[in-house]
Amino acid sequence: MYPVVVKKSRYAYETLRRDVFYILGSINDGLVTKGTRVLVKPNLLAASKPEQAITTHPLVVKAACEYALEQGAVVTVGDSPPLGAFEKIINATGLKNILRDLPVELKELQSPVKVSTSENFREVELSEDALGAEAIINLPKLKTHSQMNLTLAVKNFFGCVVGARKGEWHLRIGDDRERFGELIASIYKSMPPSLSLIDGILAMEGNGPGSGGNPRELGVLLGSRSAPALDAAVCTMLGFDPLELLTTKAAWNMGIAKEYEVIGELPHVSDFVIPGSSGTMFGPKFFSGFLRRHFTVRPKCMDDSCKLCEECTRMCPAGALEMGDKKLNFDYDKCIRCYCCLEVCPHGALTRHDPILRRIIRKVF
Repeated sequence: MYPVVVKKSRYAYETLRRDVFYILGSINDGLVTKGTRVLVKPNLLAASKPEQAITTHPLVVKAACEYALEQGAVVTVGDSPPLGAFEKIINATGLKNILRDLPVELKELQSPVKVSTSENFREVELSEDALGAEAIINLPKLKTHSQMNLTLAVKNFFGCVVGARKGEWHLRIGDDRERFGELIASIYKSMPPSLSLIDGILAMEGNGPGSGGNPRELGVLLGSRSAPALDAAVCTMLGFDPLELLTTKAAWNMGIAKEYEVIGELPHVSDFVIPGSSGTMFGPKFFSGFLRRHFTVRPKCMDDSCKLCEECTRMCPAGALEMGDKKLNFDYDKCIRCYCCLEVCPHGALTRHDPILRRIIRKVF
């Protein structure tokens, strides 16, 4: 049974540092020690400010680095964003400035290496920088995800897939959410041993994980040696069935860490807005095109907010987006509902659209 340690906290640094040290110290159990090569892995999705709740708060990263350094570890801080220059992201988030006086290496995770994660996926290309660590301090942000409902500790390991290869996996798997959950869980299982600490002080609800979501203050940090157990505890905190989080379901099916105990007071968070499932692909194949156009939830552009920057068109793994005459156009027959476009839009111009036929049927039934 894995302990999940919970602490109420805030971004006042002395308080935050004390709480991060307490959580990591409670779950370390000799993993991070003198001479250990440690990768501190935050969520660095996009060039955004800490108050937008898109990335792990830089002060949480700093406190985790200081903890590892005090244990005598050799520390690297890194992630592999799906789009955008790493240097721009670490500057915009304030991470580079906050870590400037610490003896840590700050780098983009690169050098893809083929790894056999499971029979279902054969080989996945993961960053050699991550695989070469002896321990990982995993620092996800507590936020929603328009495809997977929530992106928590297990999902944060998808950042070890190098750059644009994330989009290739989205395209390969399509809108099969359960299979995507299995992929992410298999990546987690293939990584070096880890400590996971979730930044839920300022979380994100709504149409996350990018700028379309809404920051919400929860004032909590949670940590565990088991990422799936930690995610299950967060689901319970939010009133959300852990088995509806498909990364947790997949991990449990693989026999990874089903049992956990909470140390501390797990808050009850009411009315936390989670996007929910958009998968409705049922019935005969000839009917699927109709369902995709008229019944499945899909990304939609709010034209008044769109700045025509084309970040989404460059990211879309299915090639379902193109820039028309001063307007973004979707090909919903190609769209695989991965919501990568929502993730990377810097202006919050993309949202989840619930088609009218779906809304009518849900009201009737």
